[in-house]
Amino acid sequence: MKKKHIVFLAVSAAVVLGAGAYAAMDRYLGNNVEVESVMGSQEAPAPSNGTESVAGAGNGTANASVPADELNGMWAIASGSKVYWSVTTSKETVNFVNEAVTGSWSVDLSDPAVMTGEGTLDMNALDSGNGQRDGHMKERADLLQVSEFPQATFRTKSFSEMPAEWTEGTAVPLTIEGTLTVKGVEKDVAFDSTAMFRDGQLLLSGTSKVKFSDFGMTSPHTIVLEAENDLSVQLELVLQKA
Repeated sequence: MKKKHIVFLAVSAAVVLGAGAYAAMDRYLGNNVEVESVMGSQEAPAPSNGTESVAGAGNGTANASVPADELNGMWAIASGSKVYWSVTTSKETVNFVNEAVTGSWSVDLSDPAVMTGEGTLDMNALDSGNGQRDGHMKERADLLQVSEFPQATFRTKSFSEMPAEWTEGTAVPLTIEGTLTVKGVEKDVAFDSTAMFRDGQLLLSGTSKVKFSDFGMTSPHTIVLEAENDLSVQLELVLQKA
């Protein structure tokens, strides 16, 4: 009877230790960063009877028209801006976040052809919530190699047409085309985006997809997991009038 009791305890300990090891491995290999949109919850449309919507009640700005001169001009990327890089593995999608982003957007609603924009990322600030994994991504020569290439940049080439009149808190769809440079390699990309004017700020959310191989990198993987060659880039930017 005593022998059976010892065996039972040994099996129980193995189960507990195994569960702990699995949880630790899950934290190590899994996603630790959730993507947060700067848009938040968008304003509800105005009721058909012309009264103020519930979503905008109390702030006096819901569905208010925004003058073009309030939007036109130079805007600088401000605090609260983030850029996400996402890799899909055989387990799940793993997100990296970078808050060390600077840049500007020159807006001219009357002529999108003259609008310009640029952004710079300090790649040392890339963070997945796992220091060992981050070091792997940043240090390896076949990946980001940030010691030699500490910055990634994006410069716009064109903006799609946008309405001349905007409404406070209402998302405006647009496409931004430009050049993304990573590890000194340039790649033409397009960001499917939305912009919004809210509380005196210009908000921009956009996504694009590239490949590790576009920049001379190999897709990251471990002995346990396989990773796709695709790399998703997501802009979540807050801009203040310069």
